[in-house]
Amino acid sequence: MQVTVDVGGRPGLDCKGFCSFCYFKGVADVSPFGCKRCDPYKMGCDYCSREVIEIEPGYKPLEQLLFEVSQRTVSASPKMITIKGNGDISCYPHLLDLVEKVSNGKVPVFLDYTSGKGFTRDDEADLLVDAGVQRISFSIFSTNPRLRHEYVNDKNPEVVLHNFRTFCERADLYAMVVLIPGVNDGPELDRTCQDIEEMGAKGLMIMSFANSLEQGLIFGNGPVMPGVVPYGAQDIRSIATKISEDYDFRVIGTPLWDPLTGAPFALAHHREHLKRLPQIESSMTIITSSIAYPLLASIFQELGDEVNVAATKKEIGNLITLEDLERIDLKNVRDRVIIPGMVLAHDRDIHKALRRDGKRRLVFRGPDELTVVPERSIYCTPKEVIETEIEAFTGLIMQINELGSRIEDIDSCENRVQEGRVQDGSAPVNDLHAHHSRIGRSAHLTKEMSIKLMV
Repeated sequence: MQVTVDVGGRPGLDCKGFCSFCYFKGVADVSPFGCKRCDPYKMGCDYCSREVIEIEPGYKPLEQLLFEVSQRTVSASPKMITIKGNGDISCYPHLLDLVEKVSNGKVPVFLDYTSGKGFTRDDEADLLVDAGVQRISFSIFSTNPRLRHEYVNDKNPEVVLHNFRTFCERADLYAMVVLIPGVNDGPELDRTCQDIEEMGAKGLMIMSFANSLEQGLIFGNGPVMPGVVPYGAQDIRSIATKISEDYDFRVIGTPLWDPLTGAPFALAHHREHLKRLPQIESSMTIITSSIAYPLLASIFQELGDEVNVAATKKEIGNLITLEDLERIDLKNVRDRVIIPGMVLAHDRDIHKALRRDGKRRLVFRGPDELTVVPERSIYCTPKEVIETEIEAFTGLIMQINELGSRIEDIDSCENRVQEGRVQDGSAPVNDLHAHHSRIGRSAHLTKEMSIKLMV
């Protein structure tokens, strides 16, 4: 069992200022998008009104966090406790106390994402490791202090780099580099790789950043770096592959590529495991993101022609909005459709968008998680990634078989369709959520996994 503690915080405010490439830079008031948690006839809920744009009143009190941990660990001791936040966790004023108390000298602690801007003394990493920190993901950007100062808004880059080295030497540190063309790539990236290898880092995550709507800037705040064209997914893949060949530490490129495991959608590269999946017995269209499309399509093409895949122009499935569904070509979209579970749109609007050609399609939200994204797969073995995907795809196929169109049953299904709803024989169920009640008995669809949806 693993326990996650969210300290809260606000991007740009509780992190000592925005990085130049920050996803949330320039976000103002945002109207709710709608989501699967909204009431059927009401747009907006706590998730799509607040959580998705990480609106918090500030950091949570230490006492509240300790209570949350005690509630989650009352029945069993966790194998690891993960501490994360919406600001920068290195800026959380009670971080050392929190680590000491939740670890209690027994449970390892994972600091999940920091840029280190909260460190102002050279000994802070030592104190945190002594308190229980065993793993940390650290957005280093570059080991060049000048570049950290200019692009990460780091007021104490030398101090931060000193603590970074200590974490490398005494814990499992996974560095993150958000790559900006002409800034920290090329020779600067080579220098950073040489430095972190010498320091003892366990891994490196090469990351692109969102600078346009298609790349995921859905809050009307793009571009965050005017005039800059970020590296594309294939470019990041090539760079990550080259670094993986040249250095001994683990390397991934996000959002597309883990050279060791093949994630995301490792099954597309290890097709010998596809025979372990259930047979597909129904017809369905899966709507996905532009990056996931070729991988997901190749998997289902190998499994037969019962399921086809259609792509939106959005690169990340979790950030698909109503606008993406209104623009998708419906020509090859069948009468039963699965969309990513976390699509940011209200159920009734999704129906309108996918029925605008006059075809009365049934639409279902799929699983929230279908693969292991590279920034998580870096902590996994190839076998763990494959097993996670086998479990997730098995659950998805069970949805398809139960909710998809069986050729011989199409006529009998028609009389069960009502406007925007599906009947399960007893009471009406919103058809975007129907799979939860129908498939809830499957462990494959209810198990929590710390991975992100990529369909």
